[in-house]
Amino acid sequence: MTIRGVLFDFSGTLLRVEPAETWLRAVLDEAGLVLPRGETARLASALEEAGALPGGAPPRTVPDGLREPWRDRDLGAALHRAAYTGLARRVPLPRPELYDALYDRHMRPEAWRPYPDTAEVLGALRERGVPVAVVSNIGWDLRPVFRAHGLDRHVDAYVLSFEHGLRKPDPGIFRLACDTLGVDPGETLMVGDNPHADAGAAALGCSVHLVDHLPCDRRPDGLLPVLELVPRPGTHPGRKSP
Repeated sequence: MTIRGVLFDFSGTLLRVEPAETWLRAVLDEAGLVLPRGETARLASALEEAGALPGGAPPRTVPDGLREPWRDRDLGAALHRAAYTGLARRVPLPRPELYDALYDRHMRPEAWRPYPDTAEVLGALRERGVPVAVVSNIGWDLRPVFRAHGLDRHVDAYVLSFEHGLRKPDPGIFRLACDTLGVDPGETLMVGDNPHADAGAAALGCSVHLVDHLPCDRRPDGLLPVLELVPRPGTHPGRKSP
């Protein structure tokens, strides 16, 4: 099978969100708050356990009042904010405005770090004429993150759940991505870290390659095998202009 297009998940695949303590400390610093020794680490651990950091670990339990926004969080910006700020409010913080500040922080480019091989792999695919789409279950526009990290020039399309009312593993979102790139699903590779959501592309006929959801320093070359699955220069009939 010849791969003529590649779809990538965002969080945990191409980029990784900052650790919970770094996330909380950045917001506290901006607010001019200094907590007693050890308190920042304790609160960060509690927020992480509550599942309050988007892109981090999911909550162990979801309170009854948050079940609906949590279920539909990737279908709308307001639902996404409500779900995550609601989870964060399970942890008492020094000021009420910190909950929205934490949510806002996670959407900033500096809260995200590309995996060490992300730029190399995306750049190589562009050189080989293989179009790329980012397909993400998300409630906010991640394009500024890609621009800030110099990755946007390697991406042909973004297919985001909250913009289309579709989310992985629904085959419809993968079909939309393939149609946007102008490639057949049978000649498309989906790369992600979630065996349930990302492997849903297989139902459409896409090939699937899963990577480990690990911190950046523990996964320096997890994306490189993708380059073994795509054609070398001169073997692809061409791509559309970016």
